Amino acid sequence: MLRRMARLVTAIVMLVSGAVVGVGATAGTAHADECYTWSRTLSQGASGSDVTQLQVRVAGWVTSGERLSYDGQYGARTAAAVRAFQSAYGLAADGVAGPATFSKLYALQDPDCTPIHFSYAELNRCNSDWSGGAVPAATAKANALKTMWKLEAMRHALGDVPLTVSSGFRSYACNNAVGGSSTSRHLYGDAADLTGSPSLCRLAQQARSHGFSEILGPGYPAHNDHTHVAFDPSPYWSAPTCGI
Repeated sequence: MLRRMARLVTAIVMLVSGAVVGVGATAGTAHADECYTWSRTLSQGASGSDVTQLQVRVAGWVTSGERLSYDGQYGARTAAAVRAFQSAYGLAADGVAGPATFSKLYALQDPDCTPIHFSYAELNRCNSDWSGGAVPAATAKANALKTMWKLEAMRHALGDVPLTVSSGFRSYACNNAVGGSSTSRHLYGDAADLTGSPSLCRLAQQARSHGFSEILGPGYPAHNDHTHVAFDPSPYWSAPTCGI
C-alpha cells in the first residue's frame, strides 16, 4: 500500500513538472522510476532503446489482429498504440509520449518492470530461473514480460477485472508433465492460459485486440477449460465455440 501511495505521489509530481517544462528533449526526467526512466519526449521519427521500452508497454493497445514490433522505431503504428493507451487512461491522445504518458506508465509498473496486476511468479510456475525451454532463460523471461503488458492492457479494456493465469512459461520437462504440445508457445515464455472470469469466450474475443497472434479457446481440442493466448510468428486463432 505504501509503495502504491508513493507511486501515486510521484505520478502527480511528474504531471506538475511536465506542465512546467513542457515538451522538450529532457521532459519526464524529474523523477526516476525504479524500473526504467525515460529521459526525453518520444514521437514519430524517434528511435532507440527507449522507444523499445515504450513499445513493450503499449503493445497491447492495437487493433484487432495487429501486432506491434519491438524494433525501437517510433513509426505510425507505435504512435497509434500510444494514442490508444492515452485515450484508455484519460490522457490527451496525441500519440506523443511525454511526461503525462510516462507518469501513467510509471504508475502502472512495479520496480521489476512487471505491470502492477501481474508478476513473474504468475507467469512461471515451472522453475525459478526460466531455464529448460525452447529459448535461453533471459529470452523466455523477456517474452513473459511482454505478455504481461498485453494482459495489463486487456485487463483494463475489460473494465479492470482481475485475470487469472493458470499456466505460463514451461520448460520441456514441465511441458511434458502436463501433456503439452511439443511446439507449445509455453516453451518460449510468451504464452498464458487464462481461466475464471470473464468467460473464456469473452477472454478469447477480447484478446484479438491486444496483440496476441495465437488464441486458442473453447471448441479447440483440449481448450474447453481455458483460453490460451500467446505470440506466434505464424498467427492462428481457433475458439469455435466463441465464433473465432
